[in-house]
Amino acid sequence: MEQHVKTRPDAAAGFFAAEAAGLRWLAEAGGARIAEVIEVADRRIVLERIAEARPSAEAADAFGAALAATHDAGAEAFGSPPPGWTGDIFIGSRPQPARPKPTWGVFYAAQRVEPFVPIALAAGNLSASGAEVVDRACALIAAGAFDDDEPPARLHGDLWAGNVLWGEEGVVLIDPAAQGGHRETDLAMLALFGCPFLERIVDAYDRVRPLRDGCSERVPVHQLHPLAVHAAGHGPSYGRALVDAAEQTLALG
Repeated sequence: MEQHVKTRPDAAAGFFAAEAAGLRWLAEAGGARIAEVIEVADRRIVLERIAEARPSAEAADAFGAALAATHDAGAEAFGSPPPGWTGDIFIGSRPQPARPKPTWGVFYAAQRVEPFVPIALAAGNLSASGAEVVDRACALIAAGAFDDDEPPARLHGDLWAGNVLWGEEGVVLIDPAAQGGHRETDLAMLALFGCPFLERIVDAYDRVRPLRDGCSERVPVHQLHPLAVHAAGHGPSYGRALVDAAEQTLALG
């Protein structure tokens, strides 16, 4: 098996171990194909190398159905990390908490959006008035405005197009922030940064596991997390996008 080695001399404690735990947990679901972990150490991880190919409609259809199966494998609670893992998980290089909660809104507001707001504010990427709008959206979410009877899904957690590899045998996922969450969050992140054949992926997903009414209207709610992460370190344009998504969230409430 050809190997791909990722190294990071300044990796935080547990950085690569958390990634490995997430990859293995997602693979156990038997849905979407996940890059195999060969070896993991404090400052590096060794994965199978994926021979990439051109995106295709057929691969998109298969991926959408497989992602639904991964989500359906479930998690113990909203915010739960991969079994056996304790402590923070990571999105990009940033740590984020992974503390199980019984309801989605409480988990999502407190652990996926709010931690990044003061960082974005201090970086000058989010205004004080914008932060107040985000805080109000978080309060609405935490109060249960978007809670439903969906069980915790087994999420990839950082499902943007760069972590979706189009391989010779179909889509392979890499670099997760695996956790228990709401399945619409993974789909919303795919939509945020664009993905080849996105409509076909979502349609195939919907055929296997029908999405709830209003899913498309709730996309801004589920994009608050990646937008907050990007506002923390990638410039004021993401701060503005975060505020816009927060305003749309408030309008839905």
